[in-house]
Amino acid sequence: MHLSTHNWMRAEPLEVTLKRIKKFGYESIEISGEPEQYKTKETRALLKEHGIRCWGSVTLMLGERNLAAKNQGQRERSVQYVKDVLTMVSELDGEIITLVPATVGKVVPDGTEAEEWGWVVDATRECFAHAKKVGVRIAVEPLNRFETYLFNRGAQALALADAVSPECGVCLDAYHIHMEEFNVYDAIRQVGKRLFDFHVADNNRFAAGLGQIDWPKIVGTLKEIGYDGALTNEFVAPVDRTPAAPYPEMVERNPVDISPEQLKFIQDHGSSVLTEKFYTDQMRITAETLLPLIK
Repeated sequence: MHLSTHNWMRAEPLEVTLKRIKKFGYESIEISGEPEQYKTKETRALLKEHGIRCWGSVTLMLGERNLAAKNQGQRERSVQYVKDVLTMVSELDGEIITLVPATVGKVVPDGTEAEEWGWVVDATRECFAHAKKVGVRIAVEPLNRFETYLFNRGAQALALADAVSPECGVCLDAYHIHMEEFNVYDAIRQVGKRLFDFHVADNNRFAAGLGQIDWPKIVGTLKEIGYDGALTNEFVAPVDRTPAAPYPEMVERNPVDISPEQLKFIQDHGSSVLTEKFYTDQMRITAETLLPLIK
């Protein structure tokens, strides 16, 4: 296992991110799933310069992106988006994408269970065919029920992976599984060898170590099943707008280099654009919590 991180949680130049995470012992990064933001030749050079490899990316299913949409054109556009993310990761020598099949924040179905299952399986199979062509693995990620109605538990993600291919896998997220699973450790064991990626944030979605999750037991269970991939940092710190705020200086009041869509995506997660100091502290705390357990 090694320590990785997403970078979609704060809008800043990639070089700034890479300098920070290298200092704290991160080995790789999951690039934000926005292929139009990255020129892969330049990004490869930056990664090499800072000694950080691309582990992969995560699909940012905002707006109209939805592999389970009733509208065929919408599904086709969503498939093309996933293909573009896969191509980006391949060009960055990455290994994996974590696929969130449905729009984040959408909690109302478009059709019957059978209809939606057919739509999402067919769309994911098309994405998987492209993944095979470009040499990148797909891991289906379930989210909690307040972010999607479709895939909330590891068993559900595994069912989609099984319907696509034995080579399709699953990504679990410590924050989500502590909300949705009957037993988080059994959920990890059930996915077993099909676990391709593991995202980390504490039960309050702050950095690992700032909540109630038993990280030694989580990492121990991952070792038990032989998991040797990334523990990818994905804290989405909730903003407290009251006088009880423990971190009153966490919000960046004058954000730059962030699109309205990205800002909405972050705000829809109950967070906001974070200050550099607060963000850096969260990166450091995660590393200090997890690296001793990995090693």
